Amino acid sequence: MTGRYVALGSSMAAGPGITPHVNGAPFLAFRSARNYPHLLAESLGLDLVDVTYAGATTDNVLAEKQNGTPPQVTVLNGSESLVTVTIGDNDVGYVPLLTAAYLPHPIRSMPIIGGRLRDLRDLYARNRALAKVAEALIEVGHTLRQLAPDARIIFVDYLTLLPPPGVDAPPLSGSDADLGRHVAETLERHTAEAAAETGCEIVRAGAASRSHHAWSSDPWTTKGAVPLPGRPFPFHPNAPGLRAVADLVVAQVCKPAPSWARQSGPAYDVRMTSP
Repeated sequence: MTGRYVALGSSMAAGPGITPHVNGAPFLAFRSARNYPHLLAESLGLDLVDVTYAGATTDNVLAEKQNGTPPQVTVLNGSESLVTVTIGDNDVGYVPLLTAAYLPHPIRSMPIIGGRLRDLRDLYARNRALAKVAEALIEVGHTLRQLAPDARIIFVDYLTLLPPPGVDAPPLSGSDADLGRHVAETLERHTAEAAAETGCEIVRAGAASRSHHAWSSDPWTTKGAVPLPGRPFPFHPNAPGLRAVADLVVAQVCKPAPSWARQSGPAYDVRMTSP
């Protein structure tokens, strides 16, 4: 593959804290020059346009500015040969809920922020957010198909953060870890369903990284911690994780596009891929 490659998404694609940073990128994007889009473009010789941005939601991909930066899809011009998108975690508060659960109990009990922290750790609130993001991810897929009709469009889901059920993730409580797993698994399913419904491809980074969770001996993601300069953000991919995601996408791109992933035209014959 050759040509123009556009990378869209949130901090899980931007690679916050991993040096060096991209020259000229907005400071608050926390965009690493060694994130998976850069590694992928380097491997395949593609012309990269990276607009990944920490904190981005599906709205920031589709229609809303983020800290003055235009919606991410505005960089698409129809000449793309590849588009990747990693989005949805901020819509459902995935990392914020883990961060809230990681905080000491006295902080979680403070009157000013306690209500927000309780909401993040509430199952019903997270399920409402998950229901909304399911629809938003489908809108993302349809929009990308319209704006980049000749591109291979690949949803890349999130690397696994938490260990499997029954394995402790200190200092998170069992109930908080279970809620985090529920959110991650549901978001992963919604991402795959959106890809299938809109004629896009899916790279299942979550499934590929089950044994590389943040508490494992070979982690591709980080545990909760105090953010420090020059280190990956807490509850985010580390450098080996981003390299692994890049390799997964390279492997996908080097295979022929599936027959159901239409690259032109309004009608899609779509079906789910196997994990």
